[in-house]
Amino acid sequence: MTDRFTFSIDATEGKARTGKISMMRGDIRTPAFMPVGTAATVKAMKPETVRSAGADIILGNTYHLMLRPGAERMARLGGLHKFMNWDRPILTDSGGYQVMSLSELAKLTEDGVEFKSHLDGSRHMLTPERSMEIQRLLGSDIVMAFDECTKNGATRDEAMASMERSMRWAKRSRSGFDSGEEHASRAALFGIQQGSLDKEIRKASAEALIDIGFDGYAIGGLAVGEGQEAMFDVLDCAPGQLPEDKPRYLMGVGKPDDLVGAVERGVDMFDCVLPSRSGRNGQAFTAYGPINIRNAKFAEDLEPLDASCACAVCQTYSRAYLHHLIRAKEILGAMLMTEHNIACYQALMAGMRQAISEGRFSQFASGFRTRYLANAESD
Repeated sequence: MTDRFTFSIDATEGKARTGKISMMRGDIRTPAFMPVGTAATVKAMKPETVRSAGADIILGNTYHLMLRPGAERMARLGGLHKFMNWDRPILTDSGGYQVMSLSELAKLTEDGVEFKSHLDGSRHMLTPERSMEIQRLLGSDIVMAFDECTKNGATRDEAMASMERSMRWAKRSRSGFDSGEEHASRAALFGIQQGSLDKEIRKASAEALIDIGFDGYAIGGLAVGEGQEAMFDVLDCAPGQLPEDKPRYLMGVGKPDDLVGAVERGVDMFDCVLPSRSGRNGQAFTAYGPINIRNAKFAEDLEPLDASCACAVCQTYSRAYLHHLIRAKEILGAMLMTEHNIACYQALMAGMRQAISEGRFSQFASGFRTRYLANAESD
């Protein structure tokens, strides 16, 4: 029987590392990008297509699933994996970020967050204990501790108070997770570092999390409007403040150049809605930068989105056809653009894994930036 959760590092180059997380539902190759399946679906994609693109794990959203279809209903239906026909690992976020992003509908207390549903106005209380219960009912493989995502622009005092509350909630999350003994025997729990852009606060957060003890550690509170330069400045220190022998997960990131820069700084896991959301809106990511397929110049372009891409979309359809589908608001356009973008992200992760294992990651990163940033469209 496979161990509940193990993480091994196979090769390193500088701070970059490649390895493997092993869980009962399968292995996760790192660095890993997790497509976001907010409401039990990666929008515009079938689960088998997500898997064929190279994804080992996807992300589900506690906040949205607790509201619809509901955690208890999900449990009665056999859990999230069965419900959406995905037999690989699933990571569920704790709901904290979504509650904070809807702050005009929420009231924060030491106990948790009372909020009004954006769907029907019903009132709910989300606490660390309830978040653990919901993720257990969903059948999550990697459970995230409940935290407060510190807003961009917070003062130092605000960032400190927010971080300290998150650490108290992390301890309660640990207890709540452990109380579900059957689920805890096959799932993992990750803690979330907070501290905004303050490296000393982040160090204190890391020390508190390590003292509690988690299977993996996330870097939260970034990609909230601070910009890439400020994010990378934090990432110059934050991954190294976390245990070397545990996976490090940068939440909510990001663009392809964000991923490469974060892997250079020691990050192992990522998630972001960008490839699917951008695809639905006509933006394709390529090895040579993003392109807006809506642009008139693609109306008669018979080339694929990316001639270097091996995905089924690039092997079959032209830019002209995709331009037509997106401009005509055809559902197939969103499906094909999303499929390509997810495949593009997975190919980038595979390329980084191989480059690290072969000791040529610095050349890979340099070549990527030369191609990607030099050719990226401004629109």
